[in-house]
Amino acid sequence: MAIIFEITHTSLPKGGSSLQFELPYGNRHVQFRLPDARMVETIHYQFRQAVSDPLPQIRKALLEPIGSPPLAEIAKGRSSAAIVISDSSRLNPSHLFLEEMIHHLNQSGMKDSQITVIVALGMHRKQTAEELIRLAGPAVHRRVRVINHSPHPDDCVYLGTTSRGTPIEINRLVAEADLRIATGNIEPHWLAGISGGVKALVPGVASQRCIERNHALSLTSQVSPGDTGNPLHRDMEEALAKVPVHFLLNTVVDHQKNLLGIFAGSLQQAHAQGAAFANEVFKVSVTREYDVVIASPGGWPKDAQLYQAVKTLQNASAAAKPGGTIVLAARCEEQFGNGVFQHWVETVQDRQRIVRELNRNFVLGAHKIKTIDEILQKQKVYLFSDMPAPLVELSGFHAISNLQETIDRLADNPSTSFAVMPFGALTFPVHAKRDS
Repeated sequence: MAIIFEITHTSLPKGGSSLQFELPYGNRHVQFRLPDARMVETIHYQFRQAVSDPLPQIRKALLEPIGSPPLAEIAKGRSSAAIVISDSSRLNPSHLFLEEMIHHLNQSGMKDSQITVIVALGMHRKQTAEELIRLAGPAVHRRVRVINHSPHPDDCVYLGTTSRGTPIEINRLVAEADLRIATGNIEPHWLAGISGGVKALVPGVASQRCIERNHALSLTSQVSPGDTGNPLHRDMEEALAKVPVHFLLNTVVDHQKNLLGIFAGSLQQAHAQGAAFANEVFKVSVTREYDVVIASPGGWPKDAQLYQAVKTLQNASAAAKPGGTIVLAARCEEQFGNGVFQHWVETVQDRQRIVRELNRNFVLGAHKIKTIDEILQKQKVYLFSDMPAPLVELSGFHAISNLQETIDRLADNPSTSFAVMPFGALTFPVHAKRDS
């Protein structure tokens, strides 16, 4: 069972009481209090019963897939297999299913030496040797080759161009594999609409040029989290005509990587079922906006870097009033998490100048600054993190070192309404009135 966020009452010196909160922060927690006299609500995704024993469910998914023959049957007669997995910034528990998946490939006659596991970095940083072991699991790492994707053009092969002008350039090992297996985790996504599915291919194992051109479509398209019917996602799907995925295994997990659902088989059909389930879990109906939203991405890995933590800011912004305030508690031990993002923040003098430039010319990494600006146009943001205060301030936020003192100041007005989002990276507020 997922851990349910709890509120406890704590006595105050004058005989009153307060609400005590605990937020995930990296691999630990931070606490703060709010007076119980004022309006405080918690907003979190819909907790579901986790699968107590994942292995039988994984085996069932591989033997009885959605809209597809079993994996072992598909693999028969194939000379090589590329299994694409997520990097450490994602919650996908690839170590749970990789060994069983490789077992099914072995049953089809494929040897371990014919199998390669490729980490779908997109333009994220490389994974360390220790991270590769953790992602694949020690047993799998000993048996098959586990490598990082490279978005360098020399390591990708050009396969054509989409109708929207995106060059389809895919990791050479993936493109040339006789069997392509995509894995990943499904949750709503602010850029692609939803994760999982084709995202393992584009941007997961695509070239930098391909990723930038695809993501640049966000400048002219409005994306609603949870909806795949947008130009950016459809552009990704066009790549499948040139480099089809033969088998998909997607998971839906909670903030602790506990398995809630597994969807395997045909990329289109399995992903559609998984996306419907993920939307039920992670999209949360709200009926009002709040003066102050206090949010955490949910701890590591969602708060390991500012590049990823910005997604929680987007969710918090959706719950906050225009002119309201967001307090984000995100450790960001890797600081910016993207060199281009950091370079633009530290060197370009005026954020509005950055936004004007990005509106003319999309730059991957720097595009996060445009997202931040859209939030700052609506709300003030305080950031409690491990980042040096000057870098926080240059990013446009107010750096805070004492979370409780900041919240006490914001709670000075008894009429101030508060919302707390303890797992903000997985909680997508949807306003019922707006939807209707």
